[in-house]
Amino acid sequence: MSAAQATETVPDHEVVVAADEAEEELVVDDAASDRAPSAASSSTSLKGSVLDYRIENGRTYHAYKDGKYNLPNDETENDRLDLQHNLFLLTFDDKLGNAPPNDKDAKVGRVLDVGTGTGIWCVDFGDEHPEAEILGVDLSATFPEFTPPNVRFEVDDIEEPWTYSRKFDYIHSRMMNGCINDWEVYAKKCFNNLNPGGWVEFIETPLKPQSDDGTLPEDSQVLKIAELIQEASEKGGHPTLPVENFKDLLSRAGFVDIKVLKYKWPTNTWPKDQLYKEIGAWSHENIVSGWDALSLAILTRAHGWTKEEVIVSNALCRKEFKDKSIHAYWPMYSIYGRKPEKADSEDSE
Repeated sequence: MSAAQATETVPDHEVVVAADEAEEELVVDDAASDRAPSAASSSTSLKGSVLDYRIENGRTYHAYKDGKYNLPNDETENDRLDLQHNLFLLTFDDKLGNAPPNDKDAKVGRVLDVGTGTGIWCVDFGDEHPEAEILGVDLSATFPEFTPPNVRFEVDDIEEPWTYSRKFDYIHSRMMNGCINDWEVYAKKCFNNLNPGGWVEFIETPLKPQSDDGTLPEDSQVLKIAELIQEASEKGGHPTLPVENFKDLLSRAGFVDIKVLKYKWPTNTWPKDQLYKEIGAWSHENIVSGWDALSLAILTRAHGWTKEEVIVSNALCRKEFKDKSIHAYWPMYSIYGRKPEKADSEDSE
């Protein structure tokens, strides 16, 4: 069990994070932290339209499959993604995931990282597992220029048919909720593109934070905006799947030995526990930057808000994110399962 006290999702074993009532209000710059390393802007081996970007409301977005992903791909967002990666390392006790291929002594074959972003996960996994062959795919070409020899990247749309010539031993999928058109199809693609005995891991969180002590008000601005974002995502053909449903999703796809681990990302440093306080500090910086980017695209594109209206709303949301009397957090789930050694179906998709 990791230092962040993950639990399987059984009510009797739920982690309770106590609040630190004595702490003063956290003051955090709205910009992403400079503690996390920044990845290079693109791969020089990529050509054509996949390298084109579009500027909207002062942020840069990918042009390949324009509008399919609502977060930007500029330097600010890339810094946030690298910060978020370090937040996952802190949460998972310095592990890149929880599925068995992440064990230090694991010998791994082919690995696929879906929605790789800046590619930092692939680079770290490649360094830890020099015997592995890692492929990272994303809609945006924001990959590092210098990588380990066993790591490569491709710009691709994972909702198109998968045409990989060889199957994988581990598929890693992190923070893809709201980016997938049909989760049933996606889970089956993962199953069909794994070797028998291979593992898949989904790492996901709901958009709406929650609290165990009722301190998050029902009329919270954050909850209001989260609801609008979810509505827009569903109308746009990318619904958010409740995280509680992922275990059954993997089971229906054919996976066995499914495990569900639940963590908590506090909205700020309100917890009394020092580890959760540190996680909360990183989580706060991550959400403030990410919330600005996500809400700006969604609210202006789908709900007709002006940029100025979004700025006012985000100021209210930041106030709630900083408020230590609100003991809110995001439940972070790691769900992983194994493809049976003798699968009933070897269909390709």
